[in-house]
Parts: sequence; C-alpha cells; structure tokens
Amino acid sequence: MQELHDAPLAPLTTFRLGGPASRLVTATTDDEVIASVREADATGTPLLLIGGGSNLLIGDKGFDGTALSIATTGFHLDGTSLELAAGEVWTDAVARTVEAGLAGIECLSGIPGSAGATPIQNVGAYGQEVSSTITEVVAYDRRADEVVTLPNAECGFSYRHSRFKSDPSRYVVLRVRFELEDAGGQSAPIKYAETARALGVEPGDRVPAATARETVLKLRAGKGMVLDPEDHDTWSAGSFFTNPILTTAEYETFLGRVRERLGDDVPPPAYPAGDGHTKTSAAWLIDKAGFVKGYGTGPARISTKHTLALTNRGGATTEDLLALAREVVAGVRDAFGVTLVNEPVTVGVAI
Repeated sequence: MQELHDAPLAPLTTFRLGGPASRLVTATTDDEVIASVREADATGTPLLLIGGGSNLLIGDKGFDGTALSIATTGFHLDGTSLELAAGEVWTDAVARTVEAGLAGIECLSGIPGSAGATPIQNVGAYGQEVSSTITEVVAYDRRADEVVTLPNAECGFSYRHSRFKSDPSRYVVLRVRFELEDAGGQSAPIKYAETARALGVEPGDRVPAATARETVLKLRAGKGMVLDPEDHDTWSAGSFFTNPILTTAEYETFLGRVRERLGDDVPPPAYPAGDGHTKTSAAWLIDKAGFVKGYGTGPARISTKHTLALTNRGGATTEDLLALAREVVAGVRDAFGVTLVNEPVTVGVAI
C-alpha cells in the first residue's frame, strides 16, 4: 500500500483539476481498502474515495484528509456471471465481455472510470444501465463495520442514482457482480434510437455485440466522450448535467416557456420517465439557451463536440470551471425555468 503526503489529486481526475490531498493512500486489495477506511473512521479523518476520477471535481484548495485511491484488480467470468473488483478499468472490462461473446453492457463501452463507481451512479448510456445487469454489490459498510452483499433490489437504483449515492459516507464498493446474456455473440436488443440509426437497424433488433461496441465507441468519440490526452474536449467528466425529470405540472410550465422563446414549431425532446414524469434533454436546453459548442473564452469552455461537456482547455482552475457551470445553470433557468443538476461529485466546492 503506497502512501504519499501533500499529493497532487488533479492527475487522478479526468478534469485534471483540483488541489492536493494531505495524504494519498493507494490500496490494491480489498483488505487494504477496508483497513484504510477503518483507520480514517477511527481517527475522525476526512476520507475521499477515488476510483477512475472520471466523475470527480475537486476544489482548488484540495482535500484536507486522506484520499484513498482504489486500485484493486479482479475480473472473474463464470459462464454468464461476471465479478469485477472495484478498481478494474470499466471500459476494458466491457471489452473483455464482448470478446467472450456476452451481451448486456456492450453499449456502455468507452465510459471512463472504474467498475466500483458504476453502481453508485447507476451508469448508463445508449439505452443500457448497469442496474439492468447488476445482481449484487459487495461493499464495506462503515456504519456496521462489516462487509455486506447487497442484492440488486436493495441498491435503490434509479436514473443516475442509487442507495450508495444517497448515503455516500456509509458504503465503500469492493466488488460488483453482473449477470450477462449469451446471445450467440449478438448484442442485447438495441434500445437507443441514435445507436439504431448508426447501425442501420430498428430499435429492438440485435447486431453482433462487437459491432454494437465499435459503433458506440465511434459515437462517443465524435462527442469527445472517449478519453484522449491530446484532445482537450475529453478533459471533462463527460456529461456534466443530468437530464431533467419533470412532473406533469413542471413539464406544462416548461412547454410554455419553450413556446415563448422558440415558437410553437420547436418541440423539446421528451421521454416518458414513469409515474407522471417526463424526461427532457439537458444538452438541448443548454444549446437552446445560447450555450453552443465551444462556448467560452477562458481556459474552461463547453466542449467543441458536445454541449453537455464542460472542459478544461489546459491551465484552467476548478473555479474557472465552476464559473462556467454556474453561468450555464443560470442561463437555462432564466430561459426555460428548469434548474440543471450537476452529475459529477464535487469535493470542497458547490455549483
């Protein structure tokens, strides 16, 4: 287990932003993870968990406490059952399941970060969410001081949310278990319209899983959503805002604001979100509020490839990025009466 003091945290995040940690510990086994967490809890030391750093925005002052980098490894595939250690690189694990001819997470290719973060955020893209294939999450329960195994039904999964996200100081994810599908090398049914169009098929059709993965990677790369150290459009957390989910009354008010601003012939994207709720597109809201691709003049700007990504163009500070985020939130609220919610976890700062 490696230990450093006054250690830079920016290199551990995809934003490449944030100040140092008082202490940085890198754990490579579950036992090391648990021991580090127990030590911090016993001494009352603030603790920051870091996986792949792809959903983390750390303040410029850094973190006054112990930052624990979870670098555990473990990929175990038994038939269609998959177990991943929390520190496994997610997109590499997805590639290995596709190579094995299994379906269920192939459309989650190219998403940066670690496997342990996927249930926390209920990671999803292009018509798939990890909650559809996760069977169990093995975690260290800090409150009970024991390792627990939580079945899917007890994880509280919803859109970009989970039990782990709602109670972030309680659980430390150690392992994630999935049940995939042997469809003879075919993908799961294609659900997302953009993916279906790119593949030249209809929603509900299957294609070779490898083809689905390659297509998703191309779509993501075209939006700057596949990590590339030479491309500042990928110096981001991917989608910075979640898609708003509105009640019936909120949606009707929103439609009125859209008509006032854009006229009657520009309907916003709308998707059923269950129980009298409608989901709309954060990217559409940002664009229609006037924040186009490449917006900004400083070192923090909107991606030139996708309006939903806020990026560090090199030399930015966290405050630079926060200023841009606040400007976007205020602009969308003024234009459409909808308040955007940030997706990345913020440390020592707030939008």
